Amino acid sequence: MIVVCDTSPLNYLVLIGQVEILPVLFGRIVAPPAVIAEMQHRGAPSEVREWALVPPQWLEIILPGTVAVTLSLGAGEMEAISVAQELKAGLLLVDERKASAIAQRLGLQVVGTLNVLALAAERGLIDLQSAIGELRKTTFREPTKLVEELLKRDAARRGRI
Repeated sequence: MIVVCDTSPLNYLVLIGQVEILPVLFGRIVAPPAVIAEMQHRGAPSEVREWALVPPQWLEIILPGTVAVTLSLGAGEMEAISVAQELKAGLLLVDERKASAIAQRLGLQVVGTLNVLALAAERGLIDLQSAIGELRKTTFREPTKLVEELLKRDAARRGRI
């Protein structure tokens, strides 16, 4: 499956030390150049900038043929949506609500950072509670109800409820 990443999921997965779960979960991981540029911005955390300077070999950087500038989104989001459409990606990783809604209207399947972490926990790759604890130490804007639901499902799956 081809998975296209926007900036936010990559950023937060780098910050919590879990970015390597992406190729394990999904196989082919793609990001457009604008996402890498946003991760290298001087306002980005140093570990994110350093990661983006030398992306791992499993991350393919693909320039979109055309960019839907009419979407009124950030450069990374516009390029990520465009690449996902062009590659007929199985999944788009994006956290921003407006970008997610637009991508879904365009027929793309979308998940965010929290759902990636939940899937990794289901597959036994990470401890969800620990990963969310690390995420809470960042600037991630946590949708409280979703986090509670994911932690509840994770506890039930592990037989802790």
